Amino acid sequence: MHVRSGWGTRAVLAAAVAVLLTGCRSAPGGGAGEDGRPGGPRTAATAAARPSGYGAVFLAVDECSSFGRASFTEVSCGSERAAARVVARHDGTVRDGPRCPATTDFVLHISEQRPSSDEDGDGAVPRGYACMRHLQPPHPGDPGGGGGPRTIVGDCVYDLGDGKVRETACDGSGEREPGFEVTKAVDDRSKCPKSTALYVRLGGTAPVGCARPV
Repeated sequence: MHVRSGWGTRAVLAAAVAVLLTGCRSAPGGGAGEDGRPGGPRTAATAAARPSGYGAVFLAVDECSSFGRASFTEVSCGSERAAARVVARHDGTVRDGPRCPATTDFVLHISEQRPSSDEDGDGAVPRGYACMRHLQPPHPGDPGGGGGPRTIVGDCVYDLGDGKVRETACDGSGEREPGFEVTKAVDDRSKCPKSTALYVRLGGTAPVGCARPV
């Protein structure tokens, strides 16, 4: 959706990204298979965001957005419409850019626009993404929350078959019951506890998640 404002026309595509992972159970006798690998998002919603002129940069760190059926609009954080806060903001794409903070609830993908005016006067709003955190619970990005763009220690997953797993809430409040919990993140799976039954690739400096049955 394109909306005209004092800051020009800018649009955001919203992706409430949940992590789809593959994993491999330990083989009988302590043998291990391949590490889990990231897959496609579990759910993705597309929406437009309309800037309202709050702040010098569109959806900068500590600015807020509202929620709507078809749009995420930048609003004052003091507004009753404010629903989520930007905890990190980067240009480029999620695939090529820095990772969002561990407890990010969802990511807003900002499409590149070239309006007649913009926040810094160069005639362009670059492609980028904003890492968002809900102002109020629930927080799917928290450990065990069952969502968020990253899988972290304390999160739970269930078996999809064919060696694939997907994140779900550890307290059983999700659509599927949890089967495994990520209890430790290490730089090599040889450092996982002996009780590890599943290896999940987390990325970062400790890319291997050690998961046990729950």
